[in-house]
Amino acid sequence: MRRTLLVAATVLVLLTAGVSAAFVTGIGPFSDDDADSDEPFPTQTTAPPDDGDSGDSGSSDSGSSDSESGDSSSDDGDGDTAESESVPPFGVVVDNIEKCGQTCRDVTSTITNQQDADSSGVTVYSRIFVGNSTDPDDEVWRGSQAVGGLAAGESYTTTKRVKLSYSEAFAVRQADGWITVQTTIETDDRTLTYTEQRDVA
Repeated sequence: MRRTLLVAATVLVLLTAGVSAAFVTGIGPFSDDDADSDEPFPTQTTAPPDDGDSGDSGSSDSGSSDSESGDSSSDDGDGDTAESESVPPFGVVVDNIEKCGQTCRDVTSTITNQQDADSSGVTVYSRIFVGNSTDPDDEVWRGSQAVGGLAAGESYTTTKRVKLSYSEAFAVRQADGWITVQTTIETDDRTLTYTEQRDVA
């Protein structure tokens, strides 16, 4: 009888340790199979930073321009950059967030071409990081949407499902509910990255 209890207790401890390890590492039923973290992800900003700003987060709805690569090459577009950079070329707004599960949200967002000229070859890339940084090790979700052409003043709205594993949701909770959303808009003639921190707790 005593030996049976000892074996049962040992099996229970091993099973609990295995489930806990799977939860923390995000493997097995706790994994996020949709994340393709090994694929290249554009974040280079080819436009010069506005007003000498170093890329710190701003308070505008579309976030702030962020130049992670340190590339300070000039904009490929023509015209007066001071005038064209006073309003961000694109506006990105989250319209609605609906719960689709314990660690799942359907996020509806809109991108608007705020330039006087049409943009072609528009693709929007989004990444979500745990906490207030864009450290690649803290990435918990990524997605992209090919938009195509956007006429001046035109908007495009889409809904994406953001599904985190339990371990990723736990990591967000451990960061006091703070996430960093990095949105990169790539067109035929430029690539812009906007970064915004949000408290989702």
